[in-house]
Amino acid sequence: MLIASITQLCEADHHGDPAVLSKWLSNKTPEGVRAMMTRSPLLVAEIDGRLAAVGALGGNAVTLNYVSPEYRFRGVSRALLAEMERRLRASGVELVKLNSTRTARSFYLSAGYAPDPAAAGDPDADRCLCKRLA
Repeated sequence: MLIASITQLCEADHHGDPAVLSKWLSNKTPEGVRAMMTRSPLLVAEIDGRLAAVGALGGNAVTLNYVSPEYRFRGVSRALLAEMERRLRASGVELVKLNSTRTARSFYLSAGYAPDPAAAGDPDADRCLCKRLA
């Protein structure tokens, strides 16, 4: 699901460039996913028993939010993001941060995220978004 999400949905980010894809996909292996799970529990969304999306948190940040291509535009990512924000809020986080792909930027902006002023001057500042949790 992670590989399909990246290869099929993030064309604006990798432009089909094998070198970019190779770097991005290098840790999307069974071992890489196990390593992700040791750093932070993964949140999983299922529809009819099928994996629809996966997310993860780290500190005050959303570190992972992928949706299966077949479930895109069905509200799965939005529901998963809302659950991650709820968990962050419950743990006392007031400002959540994330690094967005170009593909997902409009999704996050529509969910209330904005450019992170702390990232000014960062060459990837356009990817750095944040949201104040109420």
